[in-house]
Amino acid sequence: MQGLKGKSVLITGASSGIGRAVAVRFADEGCNIAVNHRSHAELDDANITLAEVMKTSPGTRAILVEGDISDEAQVQKMFASVTEQLGRLDILINNAGIQQASPSHELTLGEFNRVLSVNLNGTFLCSREAIRHFLSRPGGGAIVNNTSVHEIIPKPQYLSYSASKGAIGNLTKTLALEYAAAGIRVNSVGPGAVVTPINKAWTGDPAARAAVESHIPMGRPATPAEIANVFAFLASDEAAYITGQTIYACGGLTLYAEFRTTWSS
Repeated sequence: MQGLKGKSVLITGASSGIGRAVAVRFADEGCNIAVNHRSHAELDDANITLAEVMKTSPGTRAILVEGDISDEAQVQKMFASVTEQLGRLDILINNAGIQQASPSHELTLGEFNRVLSVNLNGTFLCSREAIRHFLSRPGGGAIVNNTSVHEIIPKPQYLSYSASKGAIGNLTKTLALEYAAAGIRVNSVGPGAVVTPINKAWTGDPAARAAVESHIPMGRPATPAEIANVFAFLASDEAAYITGQTIYACGGLTLYAEFRTTWSS
């Protein structure tokens, strides 16, 4: 990808899954990588990511930065550490996120807020700090958020997750419009079903996996690397004229798969 080599990239929630694949993909482009992990409990997984980054590109500068993105003080400390160690930040990947299943009428305010505090508040806090840094020096910057097909597709029993992703979609557009003149681009990637640890309930069960695949027009889930490719594109100069958009990497899930047959006509 054009314009990525030598850039410094912070990836939140990079300990596993899509975040790890994104870190490896950007390392392959010759970027300097900051691998964020939430807590000491995730340190072993974060070190695996770091090792994969270094194996992919031995000359890459790569660091670990601990921080809970739902905590403002920790986010500010994390950004200070990244800019101190890497010299600057050029690209922010807002990847970290959580979900919790519950019938909506049984969902407590605390449970609802817990998901929004990570998914939405964390995306806001990290984006704000990145934009402050981008504005402090010439050259602009790029932010790419990890949203979901559930930015636009309802997800019953995952109300807080669905609401947070819908909000991130509007956050993406608002920040993109507000800072376009400053050379700051803000976009999102909306994955569908992806083979990651967060989806282990169906990825390791042949019957459950077949049920998931039956709803995907392309007939299969994505690999994390396929999603990482879209992040790399949106952050690169090859997407220099794209801002405020969500690119759905979903195998066709957003095409209303139930209308593959003409049952309605």
